Amino acid sequence: MLVESALPHPWSVRMHTPPADGGLPVAAVRDTVFAAQVPGCVHTDLLAAGVLPDPYLDANEHAVAWVGRSAWQYATRLDGSDGSHERTDLVFEGLDTFAEVRLGGRTLGRTANMHRSYRFDVTADLAAGPSDLVVTFDSAYTAAETLRDELGPRPNAYPEPFNYVRKMASSFGWDWGPTLVTAGVWRPVRVESWSTARLAVVRPQVTVRDGDGRVTVGVTLERTGAGEGRPLRLVTAVGDHCAEIAVPAGESTAAGTLHVPGPELWWPHTLGAPRLHDLEVRLEDAGTGEVLDRWRRRVGFRTVELDTSEDEAGSAFTLRVNGIPVFARGVNWIPDDALPARITPERYRTRLEQARKANVDLVRVWGGGIYEDAAFYAACDELGLMVWQDFLFACAAYPEEGPLPAEIEAEARENVVRLMPHASLVLWNGNNENLWGHEDWDWKEPLAGATWGRGYYLDLLPRIVAELDPTRPYWAGSPWSGSEDIHPNDPAHGTTHLWEEWNRRPYTDYLTVVPRFVAEFGWQAPPAYETVLRSVSDRPLTPDSPGMLHHQKAEDGNGKLARGVAPYFGEPASFDAWHYLTQLNQARAVAAGIEHWRSHWPLCAGSVVWQLNDCWPVTSWAAVDGDGRPKPLYYELQRLYADRLTVLRDTADGAVLTVVNQGARPWAARAEVARVRADGTVTARATLPFEAAARSVVHLPLPGRLTQDADAGKEFWVADCEGLRAVRFTAADKDFAYPEARFAVEISAADAAGGEDGAVRITVTAATVLRDLVLQADRLAPGAVADRGRVTLLPGEEAVFRVTGWDRPGEAAARAALFCVNAGPDRRAR
Repeated sequence: MLVESALPHPWSVRMHTPPADGGLPVAAVRDTVFAAQVPGCVHTDLLAAGVLPDPYLDANEHAVAWVGRSAWQYATRLDGSDGSHERTDLVFEGLDTFAEVRLGGRTLGRTANMHRSYRFDVTADLAAGPSDLVVTFDSAYTAAETLRDELGPRPNAYPEPFNYVRKMASSFGWDWGPTLVTAGVWRPVRVESWSTARLAVVRPQVTVRDGDGRVTVGVTLERTGAGEGRPLRLVTAVGDHCAEIAVPAGESTAAGTLHVPGPELWWPHTLGAPRLHDLEVRLEDAGTGEVLDRWRRRVGFRTVELDTSEDEAGSAFTLRVNGIPVFARGVNWIPDDALPARITPERYRTRLEQARKANVDLVRVWGGGIYEDAAFYAACDELGLMVWQDFLFACAAYPEEGPLPAEIEAEARENVVRLMPHASLVLWNGNNENLWGHEDWDWKEPLAGATWGRGYYLDLLPRIVAELDPTRPYWAGSPWSGSEDIHPNDPAHGTTHLWEEWNRRPYTDYLTVVPRFVAEFGWQAPPAYETVLRSVSDRPLTPDSPGMLHHQKAEDGNGKLARGVAPYFGEPASFDAWHYLTQLNQARAVAAGIEHWRSHWPLCAGSVVWQLNDCWPVTSWAAVDGDGRPKPLYYELQRLYADRLTVLRDTADGAVLTVVNQGARPWAARAEVARVRADGTVTARATLPFEAAARSVVHLPLPGRLTQDADAGKEFWVADCEGLRAVRFTAADKDFAYPEARFAVEISAADAAGGEDGAVRITVTAATVLRDLVLQADRLAPGAVADRGRVTLLPGEEAVFRVTGWDRPGEAAARAALFCVNAGPDRRAR
């Protein structure tokens, strides 16, 4: 039986070559051997040793830049083998990135790809006894710059040469991330000992046909010399169902199909239960019955299709799971830490549970990051989150010469096979924005006919997916229209990215377009207040203080924030007002888009917000900040992505209440719509009964008495239905006659016993209209979390905020953490 063993001795790391520019602020580093943690990276090891400042605080990122310009050497010792197996392999699941691996002075190999694993035969080395293992990492900068010189310049949305190396692109910096160019043994390493044969590759195609499950397993075997003459047996099992395949002596491949009658299906959590089944593939010696190797995964039976059929509006982009068309309620995912070796299974689970609680059902793994750890995809399987997986290309022209094509093909083949067992994976996507960049970002002239990646996206990658994983659709890029004859970002075809609104136009322009599928859009906001305090030491804090600007990576980011706020609120009077209003504007901007696009289902079949998460504390588009704290946008997504949504809208035919029902059951109810003055007086009401079929949208015209002769500066509209509230103001906040906010606050335990989590209930009762009331829970205590986001109240109404992590509750503290639009210049609802 194949035996896996962890490496028995500790690792160390030392500088091998200092940066060429001599920029080494800690001279002792050059001559010091540090304890190392594997998996890990140089940055984390130097942080643990106390010789690096935290790069996430203030502008320390600049103070650690020399680490990425240096070469580093990791070392440990391997014990000798006992000779009980015919073969011993040293297996690295990930080396970042340009490494030479030596054992006992012998070079086992050289690597050049962070996204691949590596296996070395060390049978003879360890048979001779214990041996020193040394892994030397060159600077990725040096390698990238050398390849750039050899292959020629290529256009790039960012100044660093990440498009010449197979390494996490965003480690070279992005418009939301720091420049921390890592090196190290970033994924686990082990020794495998085996005899006769092992399972080198296992490819399960798990599908459903006529209600029955099918598992078609293809395997590639590796045999020892002695094992070449042995007949083998491959056993595939799901529960009580089992199939055997004879593998003749000398054969290195085998395939067979297991039928599973009527299995429970895997569904996205918004459509049903994500049922999983245990799949085992065993390799046995046919003569002795000995189990030689075993492969186990949890799989889900389901079908996935991508409908791209042409229609009168263009061509669709609609995912169908088990035959059901889906409006994808999505978020974009970036690496959850700029030092990705620090991301634990527990952290993946926490972040993905946050996504599910926000009613997200699709997570797009963006192409400038990594193929995530198995724990990410396993959590998505269990939580019922669909995964859209980009191949790792982003925002640049990629050469198709030199060493890159071979590396890219090997990387793609390995990761398609590694990820295909996961039921959550529903789409392979060729790249992020490169087809669009070639068309619109002035690439063609500087390229002057040079290659830029087209062959990867339109030839190599689709061939690999068709060969290895034909059960899933492949799409060439995002955005992509589906045809080179149609502009890649044409909203009538395929996937669309909408960035003109954030960069140059008001977010209300989202209302002018109905893409078939919105794969990226978003609006920035700063992180939670406590996250700002922890990461930026500027006092006083201002939007443009040095630390705040360092933690704003977008081009003219603060200018765009200001231009987004000004039309609605004017200039914020204080940092607190700026912080509240920019976070509120982020939530409103995203709401404007999603409400509009969901109202146009099935023409529009999905929205994927940029972005769910951050990799460090930064002003960005994220709903959950770099410390894991939710912004108001996070809670807004809970409302926007719920099965049921109501929206007050203007259409070409007049004002309507749009009722969206993405649930599996019909929805019959009555909506109460009111026309309300600024002082809270209701001047007109209407009851609108409706019936909305499953996965449908209904538009209810508003009666004339609700809309005629309305005074935009003094009146607004509210629609209530079964706990859902839609609110519509048609004047900018600065032009509306709000009353000064007045309200009462009551603090109590969340239940009679206080609750196991010690939750506290904050009840706010409005004496006036309260527009977009928000509780910033982290102002109560660093670990405090609320259960809801913004709410607009009429006089006499109340809102209850359930707060955990607040050990010293009090009314004054609660009032200091409450903000609303009409609470005076600093927006503090005191």
